Amino acid sequence: MSLYYTLVFGILVAEIIVFSILALPIPSKFRKPLTLLLLRPFKIPTVQVAIKCILGFILLLFLDSINKVYNINQELTEAGRATGGGAGGLGQERIEVLSRKFFAQRNMYLTGITLFLTFIVTRTFSLVNELLDLKETYHTTENKLGKGKLSKSEQEKKDKANAELKVKLTKQIEETDKEIERLTEKATLLQKEME
Repeated sequence: MSLYYTLVFGILVAEIIVFSILALPIPSKFRKPLTLLLLRPFKIPTVQVAIKCILGFILLLFLDSINKVYNINQELTEAGRATGGGAGGLGQERIEVLSRKFFAQRNMYLTGITLFLTFIVTRTFSLVNELLDLKETYHTTENKLGKGKLSKSEQEKKDKANAELKVKLTKQIEETDKEIERLTEKATLLQKEME
């Protein structure tokens, strides 16, 4: 394997390790610091640019490997036509072409899964961060409310606000009912005029 495909393989292994860490069922009090620790280097603008460049090169390698697989398949079909499609032509040249096809396919799968796993890890990071933020919001809200217990003054304020809201809603309902009656009468009169 050439140097750049070895580096792609190293990136793939690193992505697998990060994804495995994110997917482990770790308690929230340990998961948040761990996630922030894993995410900290990726927030640096220089690192973000470097990652985008590396992903661009991996994409180019992926496209190149697809092109190589296509060319080797064309070469195999032409060689099959030249020998008349017989199985007796399993010479050294055919073995060499099949070997190149294997390596081209391996490189295509390696670069393709690396690109795919990059997007999966990115999405998993954002989901884990969102989950941790929601859990934190839930716990702070729960602590503010005292797990459902309100003081007497807060309960009185809440009851007073509910009563005011009920009065407002009752007035709106009455006004809406009067408007409906008025519009119904108007519709009836219009219907009679049209007949």
